[in-house]
Amino acid sequence: MIEALPAFLSVVLDTGGATTDLFLENTGAAAIAVGLAALATGYAQRGIGSAAVGAVAEDSDNLISALIFTAIPETLIIIAFVTIFVV
Repeated sequence: MIEALPAFLSVVLDTGGATTDLFLENTGAAAIAVGLAALATGYAQRGIGSAAVGAVAEDSDNLISALIFTAIPETLIIIAFVTIFVV
C-alpha cells in the first residue's frame, strides 16, 4: 500500500500542466498524515484492547490501568489534528 502512495499523489495533484496551488498540496499531505495516524491508532488499539479485556477479566482491579493504556494511542490522532490546525 505504501509503495503505491507516490503514484496516487501524482494523480491527485496532477493539474494538467498548470501550476499547482500550494494550499492544495498541503491539504493533501495533511489528509494523508491524519489518515495514516488514524490507521496506526487503530492498529495499536487492536492489541491493547484485547489484552486489557483479558486483564480485567482476570482481575477487576486492572480496570483503571486498562483504560489508561487503551487511551494512550488515541493521543496520536489528537496530535495529528492539532498539527493540521497549527500548520
